[in-house]
Amino acid sequence: MRIIFFGTPEFAVPSLQALSDAGKEIVSAVTQPDRVKGRGHKLSQPPVKEYALSKSIPVLQPSEVRSAGFYEELSDLKPDIIVVVAYGKIIPPSLLGLPPLGCVNVHASLLPLYRGAAPIQWALINGEEKTGVTTMLMDEGLDTGDMLLTEEVIIDEADNAFSLSRVLSIIGASLLVKTLEGLQNKMIKPVPQSGRATYAPPLKKEDGRINWSSSAREIFNLIRGTFPWPGAYCYLNGEKVHIIKAKAEHDSVSGQAGRIAQISGSDIRVSTSKGTLVIKEVKPEGKKIMTAAAFMNGRHLKEGAVFETL
Repeated sequence: MRIIFFGTPEFAVPSLQALSDAGKEIVSAVTQPDRVKGRGHKLSQPPVKEYALSKSIPVLQPSEVRSAGFYEELSDLKPDIIVVVAYGKIIPPSLLGLPPLGCVNVHASLLPLYRGAAPIQWALINGEEKTGVTTMLMDEGLDTGDMLLTEEVIIDEADNAFSLSRVLSIIGASLLVKTLEGLQNKMIKPVPQSGRATYAPPLKKEDGRINWSSSAREIFNLIRGTFPWPGAYCYLNGEKVHIIKAKAEHDSVSGQAGRIAQISGSDIRVSTSKGTLVIKEVKPEGKKIMTAAAFMNGRHLKEGAVFETL
């Protein structure tokens, strides 16, 4: 089975590695172009490219996946199947119809729930207790193709988007190998998606803005779901502050939303519309991560200070 692999970020690397470790014939890895990153503005390779080169897998980095030239380049490779894992661009119909076995996608949700670009983040933001991975045959819709295999995962209370992404990437890699072997052996029958569909659009910077009129649990979920990007943030005396680590307490204490009710040890306790948010670590704009109490002490702020709310 001749495989062309489409993928870009760290999430896709375990899938590419699993195919390589299983001895699959990967004729090319397609990834997005190198990008300028960081304060030094250095050109950075996508994680998939770095891994592919380490395994001597030929790499393609088209600037335009819809071009006739790129189609011809892939057609010359005579793929039996295309695998797509977090590539980051829409695959055009011409490529979907190129390989005889179709295109298989690894999607980090239990479809049809959380179709779209940010399923892990929105599952956490919405307070889901479980999620999972689905492999599916791609069609022209947004994650609407027939399902092949699924695996459910219980979301841990300590999970954030970064840690849950790592868990799901490993599970997705194993599921991908099983999927390809099942398709090759004709042991897997595609099943149409059924049930209510929900959507997970790309996150925007403003999605991380904390509304202190929300409950402590909702804010806690926002912190988890937006870490590391765009991060959950708020303002105190005009200064932008990202909240890195916190926990929600479901107490019956009421108070002004966003008011710092108590500084306790290294933490601060903030009132919300329902419950108290115990903030443990923060990152002021342009500064390093510090304890919440150290942030308060460094600015000579006391209990009673109020975070700005929407």
